[in-house]
Amino acid sequence: MKQITITLLSMTLLVLTACQPKATLVHQTDEPFRSVYHHSPAQFWMNDPNGMFYDEASQLWHLYYQHNPFGTTWGPMHWAHATSSDLVHWEQHPIALEPDSIGTIFSGSIVIDRHNTAGFGENAIVAIFTQSEVCGQHQSIAYSLDGGMTFTKYAGNPVLKGNIADFRDPKVTWDELAGKWIMTLACQQEIRFYSSADLKSWDYESSFGTGLGAHGGVWECPELLKLQVTDAQSQMATEKYVLLVSINPGGPFGGSATQYFVGEWNGHCFTCTDTPDETKWLDYGKDNYSTFTWHNAPEGRIVSLGWMSNWQYAEVLPTVTFRSQNTIARELSLYTDDAGAYRVRVIPSPEFMALKGAKAHRLADVAIVELTLSGTESSVVTLSNDKGEKVMMNLDVHRRTFSMDRTASGDCSFSTEFAAHTTTPLFVKQDTYRVILFIDHCSIEAFDANGYWAMTNLVFPSEPYNKVEVEGGNATIYDVNI
Repeated sequence: MKQITITLLSMTLLVLTACQPKATLVHQTDEPFRSVYHHSPAQFWMNDPNGMFYDEASQLWHLYYQHNPFGTTWGPMHWAHATSSDLVHWEQHPIALEPDSIGTIFSGSIVIDRHNTAGFGENAIVAIFTQSEVCGQHQSIAYSLDGGMTFTKYAGNPVLKGNIADFRDPKVTWDELAGKWIMTLACQQEIRFYSSADLKSWDYESSFGTGLGAHGGVWECPELLKLQVTDAQSQMATEKYVLLVSINPGGPFGGSATQYFVGEWNGHCFTCTDTPDETKWLDYGKDNYSTFTWHNAPEGRIVSLGWMSNWQYAEVLPTVTFRSQNTIARELSLYTDDAGAYRVRVIPSPEFMALKGAKAHRLADVAIVELTLSGTESSVVTLSNDKGEKVMMNLDVHRRTFSMDRTASGDCSFSTEFAAHTTTPLFVKQDTYRVILFIDHCSIEAFDANGYWAMTNLVFPSEPYNKVEVEGGNATIYDVNI
């Protein structure tokens, strides 16, 4: 086995963050876990991304997200708003949606109403969201005529009353097969589908979930997607439907996670037709939850974003002025594994692959690392610092697993649930395995280079990791060009 040791250089950075009403500079030594190339709120609490859409006129990616503007723990939910031209640099805008007499503003989605089905105007931006109150949760809508910058709530809200808890997170899309808008909605431990011609009046279509998947907690943040099969092994179909469902608790390593089902949609109901007895996970780390995709992404791309946290410890993470960040953007499609099952392919979006700068002999505390690991012998990769804190990653070709151990990664004292060892199966046997690591101040995102699996974990080292050791493989280090 060959061992490579690379020493990291410490880095001091200024990070530009925006807060209302004007931007401020936060010095990295004052906020040591503020990420460099991940979206985070300028201040206070953030959880689920929601209402994401791409605006063709301005060529901006709009991101709305669950936000408490009064503190760094979960509280009265608002929709905060940010935009980006490249999915990397974000400009913060005033809060888009605030609570009212119907309730606080929980998760939801946005559509561009190109044919004015709702009567708000051609190409109106229409937000569909949950309003939560003591006696239940309901679905409401609001519209924007200025490209998603400001919204007017519909006078007839709510448009779909639940009158029960856990009736939320509407993801709405236009369905060509049905010729209607379809709402995918989480209801306790099932998914319900509703249809509408005008985004105002909704009819129940069907339910999904009994006896399928993980049921250790409440189902949340669903999305029905049509994904392309991108490999040559599957000759029988070129696309399939995928239903994303987040769950809390009940994830594979405790707490929250996102599962998915592969099957068929007939305009009225979804059926899981591919390995229905298996629970499939979108990410095999502890810290990717509430994954949603952008509506109207250019060139037919399916671009997703997840909340990089876990409800087991989200409110006590050791940050100061803000709490939580999002994953990097990821492209989704389908592939077939060695057993012939369909699985979601997860690849870093091109905008993030473009962050690779020049090859480096030494590694700073933010970087992209490409690992080339043997397909015939096990490999071990260790990130560590002079304090003895470390993250160990192990590719085991005999067990066909890749794992990440953060039990000695740094500060784990804020939660007994944080120290963890996460593992993903290697779904496709390869002659050589290539793994891409995106390393930021408090996170490590690992991807199979072919998109066969993804793993997202937070870390809080007391000082940056300054050594990389690779046994049984090679590492190529790239500076982050940002």
